[in-house]
Amino acid sequence: MSDSNSRLVYSTETGRIDEPKAATERPKGDGIVRIQRQTSGRKGKGVCLITGIDADDVTIAKIAAELKKKCGCGGAVKEGVIEIQGDKRDLIKTLLEAKGMKVKLAGG
Repeated sequence: MSDSNSRLVYSTETGRIDEPKAATERPKGDGIVRIQRQTSGRKGKGVCLITGIDADDVTIAKIAAELKKKCGCGGAVKEGVIEIQGDKRDLIKTLLEAKGMKVKLAGG
């Protein structure tokens, strides 16, 4: 049973044996935060996607919470991308520039 394709998945001593999951690193951006508006797949509801923030997940969550509070709307953080409901690109741009970030409006 020394086949390279087999592995131990359960042991009566320790129970289920899980493989350690590799930490997924987001690729480093170019230092420019991009804000784009997206409606596809959202039943016509528009959201602003904010990408390119070089920070850890905790910092991104804090930035998202602050943006949601200042914009007065909902949103989420998914895989390092901040989603803010509605078309608030201009307000988001001024708020992020006040934090010292280089911001571009991307898309149409």
